[in-house]
Amino acid sequence: EYPFMDFDGPANVLICPNLAAANIAYKLLQELGDAEMTGPILSGMNLPVQLLARSDGVRDIVHMGAICVRDAIRNESYWETLERISHLEEE
Repeated sequence: EYPFMDFDGPANVLICPNLAAANIAYKLLQELGDAEMTGPILSGMNLPVQLLARSDGVRDIVHMGAICVRDAIRNESYWETLERISHLEEE
């Protein structure tokens, strides 16, 4: 326990200093943990970004697709941006 933490329960987010450290931690937790891992997801962008690797299986793709849909529904500006982009492509 740390005095600066406000958590009532265990954290479910993994924050790493760079992509290499994140990948190592993610793969390690995936092998050693008894939980299903989904990710990586980039934050801090104008729109949510989900990353898939060529080696990802169907389950990973479906989970990331579900997260993408949830993010899109929660963020109306997501739809407005997609509409603006589609109009640019039509011109």
